[in-house]
Amino acid sequence: MTRDIRHHLPNLSRRQLLGGLAALSAAQLAPVTVWASEGGKQLNVRLYVEADDFDPIDASGLPDEMLYNCLYRKLIQYKPGAEWGYDLDLADTIEQVDPLKIAFTLKTGQMWSDGFGEITAEDVQFSLERTKDPEMKARNLADLGSFSHVEVTGTHSGFIHLEKPFAPLWTIALPYITGNIVCKKAVEAAGGRIVTAIPPTVSGPYRVKEHRPGERWVLERNPDFGGTPADFERVDLILVVDEASAEIAKEAGDLNFTSIGPGSVARVQANPPAGTELKVHPALAYVWIGLNLAHPKFADERVRMAIQHAIDVPSIMEASYYNVADPSTGIIAPGLIGHRAASLIPPQADYAKARELLTEAGIDRLEITLNVLNNVIFTTAAQVLQATMAQAGIDVVIEVHESGSFWTLGVASDGDRWETVELVMKRFSMTPDPFYATAWFTTAEIGN
Repeated sequence: MTRDIRHHLPNLSRRQLLGGLAALSAAQLAPVTVWASEGGKQLNVRLYVEADDFDPIDASGLPDEMLYNCLYRKLIQYKPGAEWGYDLDLADTIEQVDPLKIAFTLKTGQMWSDGFGEITAEDVQFSLERTKDPEMKARNLADLGSFSHVEVTGTHSGFIHLEKPFAPLWTIALPYITGNIVCKKAVEAAGGRIVTAIPPTVSGPYRVKEHRPGERWVLERNPDFGGTPADFERVDLILVVDEASAEIAKEAGDLNFTSIGPGSVARVQANPPAGTELKVHPALAYVWIGLNLAHPKFADERVRMAIQHAIDVPSIMEASYYNVADPSTGIIAPGLIGHRAASLIPPQADYAKARELLTEAGIDRLEITLNVLNNVIFTTAAQVLQATMAQAGIDVVIEVHESGSFWTLGVASDGDRWETVELVMKRFSMTPDPFYATAWFTTAEIGN
C-alpha cells in the first residue's frame, strides 16, 4: 500500500528543461542528436542518477536509456518534439499486419562498429528474445508485455509475434529500453552479457571513449554510424544528483542541458541566464512514498491507513516544491487513459483519524524509518513529514542515502534485503502509456 501523495513534478524529466535553445520536451527520451544546437563541439548533459549498467538488459531506467540511446539503435525511436509519436530508425518499414503479428524490414547497410558487420534481423530476434529469457532476469521484462518471439524471414526481414494484442509495444517496448538492438555475435562472444563500460561494438551515433565511475560518461562520434552524423563531436553525460548543483553548473557553463529545482522556476523565468531558455511542460514523472507491506510493522491494515492519513501533502508541496508542482491524484499522469480526477484520500492530513487508527491497532506511538535520496527536495520533504506526522503519534527516522545506495534499496540482485525496508520516498518517470505506470507495482516486482 502506498500513500497517494504522488505529485507530478515540474523539476524532473520532461517538465522543466533548462538548457540550450534546442531543448525539446521529449529530449530525455529522444536520440542525443535532437539536443544538438548551433556551434560547439561538446555537449554536457546532466544525469540525476548514474548510468551504471553496461548491458541494456540490466537497465534501471531513464538515465541508463540516455546512454543506450547514444550507443544503440532500435526499430523505431520516440519522435523528438512536443507530441508523442515515433520515427523509423533501423526499420525501413514496420506494420502491424494483424493483432498478433508485426512485419518489419531493416534498412540495408547499417553497420556494427569495430568490424562486427551489418545489422540483421537475427540481431533483432536475439535482442528481443534474450530479454524474455527468464535466465537473463531482465529488469525491464514487463515492458515486452505479451511479446512471444521474432520470426526471421530474411537477412533484413521478419515478424514480431505476440501472444495476445499489446498496444504498448509501439509506445514502450520498441522505442524504449527493451527496443535497444544489440549485436548477437558480439554478445555471445562476451559470454551472453555486456559487462564492460566500453562495449565490444555499438551502432548508434556515439561510442564510449571513457567511463569515469561516479562522475561521467565521455562519448565520441561513432565513425561507423549509418544514420545522419551526430551534431557534436563529444557528449558528456555528467552525474549531478542535486538540482541546485546542476543549476550552478549550468550557469557556470559546465552543463548545457539540465532540469532545475522548483524553487528556481520563477527566478529563471524572470531572468534566464544568457543563452539559456527555460521550457515548462506537463510531466510524466511523480514522487511517491512506498510502504513495505511485508514488514511486520505494517501487517495491520489500520497502521498502514494511519500513515496515509498522517501525511500532509500541502505542507510538502509548499516547503519542497514551492507550490510549483501539482499534487497527483494517482499513478497515472494527466492526459493518459486511467488518470483519475481526485485522490482516494484527501491531500490534507487528518491527524485525529491517524491517532484513532493507531489506538485501534493497540499502538501508542509508532516509529518508522523513511529512506530518502540525499537531495534537498527529498530531504526537505522528509523533514516536513517528520515534523507533521509526530502530531499523529508517528515518529519518523530519516535515513539519507547517496545515489549509489539509494537506487539499490530493496533490489535483491544488488544484495539488498528488501524485507528490511520500511518506507521509501522515490521518483518514478513514466512513458506515454498507462501500462508502464502500473506494470512496475505488482507482486512480481518484489525484490527488483
